Amino acid sequence: MTLLAILVGTLVAGIGSVWVAAWLSFGILSRYTQHMLSLAAGALMATSFLHLLPEAFESEAGAHELFLTLLVGLVFFFLLDKAELWHHGHEHGHDHGHGHHDHHHDAHPTAHAQAHVHGKSTPGEPPRGAWAVLAGDSVHCFGDGILIASAFMADMRLGVIAALAVLAHEVPHHMGDLAVLRRGSSSRQAAIVKVSMAGAITAFGGAVGYVLVDALHDWLPFFLVVASSSFVYVALADLIPQLQKRLSARETVAQIIWLGVGIGMVVLVSAVAGHSH
Repeated sequence: MTLLAILVGTLVAGIGSVWVAAWLSFGILSRYTQHMLSLAAGALMATSFLHLLPEAFESEAGAHELFLTLLVGLVFFFLLDKAELWHHGHEHGHDHGHGHHDHHHDAHPTAHAQAHVHGKSTPGEPPRGAWAVLAGDSVHCFGDGILIASAFMADMRLGVIAALAVLAHEVPHHMGDLAVLRRGSSSRQAAIVKVSMAGAITAFGGAVGYVLVDALHDWLPFFLVVASSSFVYVALADLIPQLQKRLSARETVAQIIWLGVGIGMVVLVSAVAGHSH
């Protein structure tokens, strides 16, 4: 039963996020990329601090060891990021230096959203290879699968929340991927199929996670802390820097509201799931 829940959760998070990203990238909603980033950052942080970490700390494991795991986890994801295997920096790698001078009023919202998500490369620079993007994606999705599995093994409700948090943060990420692949030779459909294949690896990660956590059941609190470190790293290192550009007061308020919506979503899901038990 748990395995079934894990597979459903990972597939929904892995492939559902690609479809939502495609809908946002190529549809009328492309101008809302910014809001998705805020919402995802809120959802990830709330899932970590309100669910995964408390669940881990309620176990028998010592606080000292768990905090050490959190620290090691954050450093590990930072190193993976450096190796371009974790969110592989194409969102803001190219224009990190001058990102603060972005103007948010663009005649083409779609082009603007895509340029914003992965930082347009300068003309003299070759675009990042589509395969590099997909390889990074696959590693990331596999990791997400293991994290979702750990959450489901701890508690069904926690699994649902973790799957939703992964879905939320993968959407802006996949929008960047789709834009990179489209900038290459891929057609829109081919880009969606390629990114969906990487997304499907989330389910493979879920199955591996199920076996792993089952075999190492005593280590579950540590798996949950590693999941938290992944979520916190992505929120603070990946999503929030893209939101730190100088904005008008109105845009800043919108960001804060969407951040709150992300947090509120997680609180609401846990409340609803709590009643259904």
